[in-house]
Amino acid sequence: MSKQQNILIIALIALVIVTLQALFIVREGQQVMVLQFGEPVAQYTEPGLKVKLPFIQHDKVFEKRALDLDPSPEEVILSDQKRIVVDVFSRYRIINMLEFHRTVGTEAMASSRLNNIINSTTRSVLGSSTLSALLSDKRAGLMATVRDQVNTAVKYMGIEIVDVRIGRADLPEQTSQAIFSRMRTEREREAAEFRAQGQELAQEIRSKADRERTVLLAEAEKQAQILRGDGDKIAIETYAAAYNKDPQFYGFYRSLEAYRAGLADGTATLILSPDNEFFRYFNQSGR
Repeated sequence: MSKQQNILIIALIALVIVTLQALFIVREGQQVMVLQFGEPVAQYTEPGLKVKLPFIQHDKVFEKRALDLDPSPEEVILSDQKRIVVDVFSRYRIINMLEFHRTVGTEAMASSRLNNIINSTTRSVLGSSTLSALLSDKRAGLMATVRDQVNTAVKYMGIEIVDVRIGRADLPEQTSQAIFSRMRTEREREAAEFRAQGQELAQEIRSKADRERTVLLAEAEKQAQILRGDGDKIAIETYAAAYNKDPQFYGFYRSLEAYRAGLADGTATLILSPDNEFFRYFNQSGR
């Protein structure tokens, strides 16, 4: 290979390198600032192929789309002295690359500053509100106020806050535990009250049932005594009529009753003389 050919190849390679260094692409959703020795010399917000001075200038890419920001949850004391833990998220957009570059430089530094500003502004705005307002449709107005105040505070950074929202608002852990304990105590008190009322009602029912049982037993005993008395009366009248009609038969019947009562179980032992009146019917022959 000749010397001229080598020079040509080197020249072509150098041309390619210079061309690659001079050309860059601004993609959709991006915006680019061209820096020369650290100082901005050009800004491009529209997509396409752009040109810069090779080796002297370099391009710095910024996001053109809205960026997400999720600050850490913060505990806020409301105007009614309620404590809540607020988790806020927001979205912002870089609207001025030059101011953004000069004030914060990178998205990481911007996020760090925005987190502090959003949290402090949220505490300030919500600190003048009540819990009932925060839980009502007034929340949107409160968050719009937070967004406007943050926009005013970060205007010098070349940033626009698109939206600020509350992702979650919870009571602090110790407050939640205290409320849960109070709710549990209240439910236990209500349960004890219901049990006491149930026991009182059960006692009333039992007392009423016992009273009705006593009355029913007394009425039954009364009726039994009446019926027993009527039966005894009839029996006495029957015995009297039988005695008047046939005294000897009545005596015989009464003796049989005595035999049945004294000898029916087969275990009784009687020591009597054979001529005792108790056995007078044993010695008589049947007819």
